[in-house]
Amino acid sequence: MPFDLSTLSPTVLLTAAIYVGLAGIYLLVVPGLLYVYLNQRWYVAGSVERLLIYAVVFVFFPGMLVLSPLLNFRPKRREV
Repeated sequence: MPFDLSTLSPTVLLTAAIYVGLAGIYLLVVPGLLYVYLNQRWYVAGSVERLLIYAVVFVFFPGMLVLSPLLNFRPKRREV
């Protein structure tokens, strides 16, 4: 018996869409924005800001792992 999406109720489809949307936000969108913020503020953040950044990184750690192979945060070359 093949699976047919038309047999599912709209409530089930809406619930699945909400879960997929929230997972995408949790695993891709917020960690991507967090990486942009970290790249801009890493060397100038104060101690309280750095503590808050670490807390947010802890909360979104799975998404940070998903995006980590795509990013490179080597220090910028210094002018001598």
